[in-house]
Amino acid sequence: MCRRPIQPRTPKKGPCLRVLVTGANGLVGRALCSVLDQTGHQVVRAVRTSTTPWEVPVGDLNKSTDWSEALGQNTDVVVHLAGQVPSTVGAVGPTGDRHTEVNTLGTANLARQCAQNGVKRFIFVSTVKVLGEGKSEPYRDTDLAVPADAYAISKWDAEQALWQVAAETGMEVVVLRPPLVYCPGVKGNFLSLMQALDKRRPLPLGDIQNQRSLIYLGNLVDVIRLCVTHPNAAGKTFLVSDGDDVSTPELVRRIAAALGRRPFLLPVPVSWMLSAGRVLGKQAAVDRLLGSLCMDISPLREELGWTPTYTMQEGLEATAQWYRKTKAVA
Repeated sequence: MCRRPIQPRTPKKGPCLRVLVTGANGLVGRALCSVLDQTGHQVVRAVRTSTTPWEVPVGDLNKSTDWSEALGQNTDVVVHLAGQVPSTVGAVGPTGDRHTEVNTLGTANLARQCAQNGVKRFIFVSTVKVLGEGKSEPYRDTDLAVPADAYAISKWDAEQALWQVAAETGMEVVVLRPPLVYCPGVKGNFLSLMQALDKRRPLPLGDIQNQRSLIYLGNLVDVIRLCVTHPNAAGKTFLVSDGDDVSTPELVRRIAAALGRRPFLLPVPVSWMLSAGRVLGKQAAVDRLLGSLCMDISPLREELGWTPTYTMQEGLEATAQWYRKTKAVA
């Protein structure tokens, strides 16, 4: 059980910049805008459709989106969070063309307009999936890209478009590649896992031997905040995580501890799970479940002097607190 509430930690104030945040009404966007406000920046919140006077509507994100109102005058930094997210396992998701339209062409269009308007720095939140999945050794930012699905390909292509704009215009680009982000409000497989543990369902995950990196929202936001002003961030690509890699069974145990539950992990042989995946046509999903996705974040530590603001257990406890409160009012 969580013994104390996890409170947002207020970063030190620095130079005041005009920062445009796209996707400002998403989980990451809302948290980032709050932190940037606290550090004294002038934050412009760009959203698809505004619901409050302080949001700037830009409509659909594609190669023709007009960003002139959101960029306004003298925007210093743009943090690009908006995009087409991947579908959850088993859901009918967007096509590859939709990912390309939004994540690749939409990003390139925004970057060109930023450069034309004198934006100094463009921070792009990509994904570690551009490097692939299943590698037993830790991924490094120097590894060759091998994106395996439409979402990862669209993010990789967006990265390449950004470097081209940077080379042509001199605008600084920073690329961040996070793994799975967890936090209060999390959805998808992470939420499903919490629900299974809460209901004390047996999970056939006890024999899995892998290593996975994750990142708590508070840590991701802190990295972005640092990259807004840090001179050493310009022109770099960083892998970001909590810096605490765990196996799937260990992650289950930690989530269970945060929920105050005892996990019921069945030691199902990995070979059986692989066979079941082939028979049921779920080979790719099983491979992801069993495989490793571990990240080396030493360049982030060494070049920017960053250390995780929150431990993984603190992040899991904050997420568990949210889950319990949500369940209580449901």
